[in-house]
Amino acid sequence: MDDAHPTPWNEPVTVAITGASGAQYGLRLIEALVAADHVVWVMISKAAHLVIATETAIELPARPERLVEALSGRTGAGAGQIRCFGREDWMAPVASGSGAPSAMVICPCSTGTLSAVATGASNNLIERAADVALKERRKLILVPRETPFSAIHLEHMLALTRMGAVILPAAPGFYHQPTRIDDLIDFIVARILNQLGITHRLMPRWGEDP
Repeated sequence: MDDAHPTPWNEPVTVAITGASGAQYGLRLIEALVAADHVVWVMISKAAHLVIATETAIELPARPERLVEALSGRTGAGAGQIRCFGREDWMAPVASGSGAPSAMVICPCSTGTLSAVATGASNNLIERAADVALKERRKLILVPRETPFSAIHLEHMLALTRMGAVILPAAPGFYHQPTRIDDLIDFIVARILNQLGITHRLMPRWGEDP
């Protein structure tokens, strides 16, 4: 069995949660990927742990092995379906072009992480994994949740777009007439899944019947 593609799950998708507001988007994305039978490789920054504790009632441990247990219990993931890596785990498969999966999503993406990725800083595993995605010409989606954007933010977004990344701001629409906060979260997560080419039932595409 190939550790990177364990049967019976679909190929891995890397999800990184950084210290921007909107941790709910990243947590819901992990749930949706598990439901779609994908392996999910997870990285959560130190700042993101603080945001999660502030914005939600969810308690997530920092140690990768305990984080796997917590996320697996929360999402109903099967054994081995979720893997978690520490911020300086340089032997993790996401740190190398020969080991990284085909797609990575940073959700939410702080403006600090946006800057680091745009300039190739690679100071931690999240930044290095994004650098790998860019250099290997793989799908990289960044979900910033900041307002207003400064010229620095916009320049970094433009630079990353030119490098092939997708900038998908956490700016939900309202044409589906949301009635709950979860509806707004699912709007963004559905857009991410569409970009990844992953079938879902979170909400219909434009023109489809509900």
